[in-house]
Amino acid sequence: MKYNTVKAYMIKEFKELVRTKLIILVYLLPSMIVIIFGYGIRLDVTHARLIIIDNDKSKISQMLSSKFEHTKYFDTIESNMNEKQALRRIKQAKTDAILIIPNSFEKNLLKGQKSELGVFVDGAFPTRGTTIQTYIEGTILSLVQKVLQAKGIQQKKLISINNRNLFNQSMRDENAIVPGIIGLVLLIAPAIIAALLIVKEKEKGTIFNFYASSLSKNEFLAAKLIPVFLLHSLNIFILFLIAVYLFNIPFRGNFLLYWLASELYILVSISLGMLISVITKKQIVAVVLTIIITVIPGFLYSGIIMPISSMDGVSQVEAHIFPVMYYNHIVYDTFLIGQGFHSQINLLYLLILIIFSFVLFSAGRILLKKEMK
Repeated sequence: MKYNTVKAYMIKEFKELVRTKLIILVYLLPSMIVIIFGYGIRLDVTHARLIIIDNDKSKISQMLSSKFEHTKYFDTIESNMNEKQALRRIKQAKTDAILIIPNSFEKNLLKGQKSELGVFVDGAFPTRGTTIQTYIEGTILSLVQKVLQAKGIQQKKLISINNRNLFNQSMRDENAIVPGIIGLVLLIAPAIIAALLIVKEKEKGTIFNFYASSLSKNEFLAAKLIPVFLLHSLNIFILFLIAVYLFNIPFRGNFLLYWLASELYILVSISLGMLISVITKKQIVAVVLTIIITVIPGFLYSGIIMPISSMDGVSQVEAHIFPVMYYNHIVYDTFLIGQGFHSQINLLYLLILIIFSFVLFSAGRILLKKEMK
């Protein structure tokens, strides 16, 4: 390998990244995505707009209304409007849920008789609607149990559940979102930069310098990819600091595992971008194709929104085709679980990332021709 020639090409690439301001994109884009999505994505539901129609006007119904008022999960309005008027407010998107307390609610409850409450929830967004419904049901059952115990009314308890949350004890959304976003941005950002490396040479015509030179394909690719790899390697530490110190994400695992997996993952990403750069002829085509291949699978199969284990058969097969699932499993382990190198799955996924990088790089190298078509 002509090391001096490769070094000269690498210096040229560094200068080109600085001159075209792409070096700003290298560090600004990943950090901005993590911060924006880290603060923006919320799986929990707070301040849901709830209308309570109390037709009972009893002490217990007032206690129930008060229980909804003193919580961050609901912004409660007590109203004397009828059911039809309340439903119209849901259709107008002015409220998220309606609770109707019927007449004789207290009387039936104290007698141990069946009493039905009306609950209407805006289900336009199913996940949000289900969460609101669960909150309402839990609040009602909690009050009913408290009232019956205070009145000395016996309830049969065949099962007692002692619940304990593992790994994310505080149930913070940030703990679930931010590690997954790291996997997303380390897939997108390096791939976009790498996708421009060769195709821009084709557009400008400077690719003929490579055709006419004695530089081999390996040397040419090394000179192109090493600067991008080194620049994005710094992002591994920047994103780690953002996660730990800005979002207060716990880190319970092995930092060596996090670093090693991240470096392999960046290799996968830039190899993917290089492959796209080789097969395309226009920069805009390369960028759009890279975004389609990375962003959509990154969201769907990273485990940020939905665990891979919850997907059906076809979706699980698709998830295993993309590298983001394997990397994010390791990242979630290093931040929240802490099995490290003792986990055989982590070791297997490291091997799979190596295979991904080798296959993608080899495909790009084979398709790169040192001649004019």
